[in-house]
Amino acid sequence: MNHIDLNQPPPNHTFKVSVDREETDGERRVRLFKDVALFVVALGFVVMIAGLCYATLLSTTASAEEKKWAMSILSATAGGLVGYLIRK
Repeated sequence: MNHIDLNQPPPNHTFKVSVDREETDGERRVRLFKDVALFVVALGFVVMIAGLCYATLLSTTASAEEKKWAMSILSATAGGLVGYLIRK
């Protein structure tokens, strides 16, 4: 095993040192619950907005301008969903 003298590092090298606390099981459960709750709330809002836009598109009383806005929002929602699923 090679030893590196930290007082004289090799050229073009830097060192980083960190001390991290381990996450306990209770903290992990709380963090995961918060993450899942936030995801469910965000998903609910997206589904609600997409549903309202879809209802606007099918509405006979909605104006052409309202339908254009609804189509734009639905397109953005679909694009965001595809981007989330592909992760790019």
